[in-house]
Amino acid sequence: MLLKTILSFVLAVVPAAAPATPDIPVAELRGRLTALADGRDITAGLIHVRNGTRQWSDAVGVRDLASGTPAVAGGHFRIGSVTKTFAATVLLQLTDEGRLALDDPIERHLPGVVPDGGRVTVRHVLQHTSGLHDYMSEPGYSTNRWRADARFDDYTPSQLLKVAFAKGPDFENPGESWHYSNTNYVVAGLLIEKLTGRPYGEEVTRRILRPLHLTHTSVPGHRSSLPVPHARGYEPLPTTPPSIVDATDMDPSLDWAAGEMVSTTRDLTTFVTALIEGRLTSQASLTEMRRMREAVPLFRYGLGLQEFAIPCATGPKPVWGHTGQLIGYLTVAFTDGKGKSLTLSLNPHERDPSTEAVVSMATAVFC
Repeated sequence: MLLKTILSFVLAVVPAAAPATPDIPVAELRGRLTALADGRDITAGLIHVRNGTRQWSDAVGVRDLASGTPAVAGGHFRIGSVTKTFAATVLLQLTDEGRLALDDPIERHLPGVVPDGGRVTVRHVLQHTSGLHDYMSEPGYSTNRWRADARFDDYTPSQLLKVAFAKGPDFENPGESWHYSNTNYVVAGLLIEKLTGRPYGEEVTRRILRPLHLTHTSVPGHRSSLPVPHARGYEPLPTTPPSIVDATDMDPSLDWAAGEMVSTTRDLTTFVTALIEGRLTSQASLTEMRRMREAVPLFRYGLGLQEFAIPCATGPKPVWGHTGQLIGYLTVAFTDGKGKSLTLSLNPHERDPSTEAVVSMATAVFC
């Protein structure tokens, strides 16, 4: 899902506070994260920054509110929609192998699965220009993840598509508009499985996780718990009086290829850096992924990639990657393609982290 409207904007276990690193504004970044924890915006915040060959990780806050155990920088978390970038990368690799083309109609590979599949293309799906309705926007499907009686329900991709297609398309002509829809990446996952004959998670593991040695990243399937260590995921609820729910454990099949994966800040930094530096696809495919179209005022969207303009004093600076949100977990993973990367995992507390704090951290890293 979108990261709370992108926060209104924008590993092996490593020590919770690594030594100060030249060319990385450690004191400023640590101060920004600490302020979020002290202000009860987050229960925990994890960060990984890369500048060339220099890397730095840190963590603030607690793993859980009950014990007060300090969070650790190598903690696992649910990455939400950053999963989409993994799925898109696999499909671009399959394009490189000649198994499909971006402008192939979905009907060619998944006959009878998608309404109007003769006009909806692979490109439309990856770029959110298909018009396919977002099943996650339907009442109960997003909120199920914190409801005690539904958080552990399991879902199949066909169930999710049935919910989406019951409403009809969001716009009539594929390609004419842009609308973020998790349904697109359920279709993407099915494409991967049809073309390879293997579960999409196995392909992500075989093609990306193993080659990059992302040993702390996983596709959980129906596993409801997180690997240790991890910070608990809490969500403030709009009740009277306000309340907070622990939504850490859940069956992530509701999100599937649109948002189920688990990772660490170090692993995500490695992934987005490798992708944008051209180590996972051909240059032609990377160019297609980075061919952006206007999405919302805050960002542009390519094929499984978001592009943000960081407000530097010398002018806007583009960065690429993706944001993610599952209840209890907010993720930011971006790189400028020139050696600088920033990955954040934030666990909301009494409110969402402020836009200004996140933007200031991105500015400190990239400007």
